[in-house]
Amino acid sequence: MEALLEEKMKMKMKTIQRTVLSAIAITASCAMVMAQAPGGGKGGGKGPGGPPRPVLSVTSPAWPDGGEVPMKNAGRGENKSPEFEFHWTAGNNPVAAPEGLQSYAVIFHDIENSTNKTTVDTLHWSAFNIPGNAKGLPEGLGSGDLPDGTRNGPGIAAGRGAPAYFGPGAGPGPFHHYVFEFYALDTKLNLPANTTRDELMKAMDGHVIGKAAYVGRFHAPPQ
Repeated sequence: MEALLEEKMKMKMKTIQRTVLSAIAITASCAMVMAQAPGGGKGGGKGPGGPPRPVLSVTSPAWPDGGEVPMKNAGRGENKSPEFEFHWTAGNNPVAAPEGLQSYAVIFHDIENSTNKTTVDTLHWSAFNIPGNAKGLPEGLGSGDLPDGTRNGPGIAAGRGAPAYFGPGAGPGPFHHYVFEFYALDTKLNLPANTTRDELMKAMDGHVIGKAAYVGRFHAPPQ
């Protein structure tokens, strides 16, 4: 009887040992996976084992990001393009723009307005081949091709024969949200001013090394 009890105790101890060892192995495996996982961060952050990558952001003195667009920058007002400033950071530290940066592009659209009953929103303005050494965009950009090489592209004004900025124009009622999308590219785009939005996006594909967005809200004052 005592021998039988002793044998059962040995078998129970072996089962406990196997369970403990399995738990240790699983814990160790999870720790290794977590240690090898790449770090994250805004705009891609840093690669595995590498330093943080430069991230593009934009600011504007015209209105705070997400704020209301003033009449000066609205299509119903003075219709002046707003001033923007470009910033590059790595982590929390300002850094120089990437060496491969060749140009910037901007696409400005009303995300709450559809075109011809489709899922496509309304493109107000675009510009490309903004010089890669630009620190931002001045207020009141001119139309057509500019002396620094910037080319106004597809948008509302382009559809009327003169590529240029065309500001928000929503009527009275709920606010519309307008988005400026900025792209930093490792190339210049060989496109005519009368190119289409689809052609512009396709030409940028595979060349984007930074991207940022800035939002403005607008509706016309009540009548």
